[in-house]
Amino acid sequence: MRTEFPEFRLGSVLATSFTATLTERQGNAVERIPTPHRLADWLAVNGLAVDSCTDAQLDLARELREAVHAAATAAASQDALPSDAVRVINDRSARGRAAAVLTPEGERRWRLGSDSGVEDALGVIAADAISVIAGERDGRLALCASPTCRAAFFDTSRSRTRKWCDMNTCGNRQKKARFHAGRRAGAGPAQ
Repeated sequence: MRTEFPEFRLGSVLATSFTATLTERQGNAVERIPTPHRLADWLAVNGLAVDSCTDAQLDLARELREAVHAAATAAASQDALPSDAVRVINDRSARGRAAAVLTPEGERRWRLGSDSGVEDALGVIAADAISVIAGERDGRLALCASPTCRAAFFDTSRSRTRKWCDMNTCGNRQKKARFHAGRRAGAGPAQ
């Protein structure tokens, strides 16, 4: 992994983890896949290793990321899904030719085509997004309560009341801000 780039935010849901490759969308946006090599790194970390990635494939990935983000945000807000986002997600899903395979350890892995590994990986991400947005998985889509983030995330907590896309980043930042605001308010005017 290249250390000069921001760390990935990894979660248990592939599609929403993919949208987290662009964070702080409402503030100072942080692009976590700025180069084709960085996209290949993210895919490898998520069990979708590819040999290489081109600039054109990075553009396809970013288009899919934004489509998933738009559709997941609409679904979380119970709004109509944007037709352009639905088209992109469906197109990427249909073009992918990945096959789920069972390992001897009883785990699912993805076998990507040798000539178009990135497109196959994007197909896996798109198919995951479809299952999440369509409500086929146990959980609910929600939006991060951080005003600078507002990322769509998949809440699988028992109560389905999680507020933050990631407690270690957005949640912690908001708790620190509330703590410091409370201390300032409690100090009162100087005498």
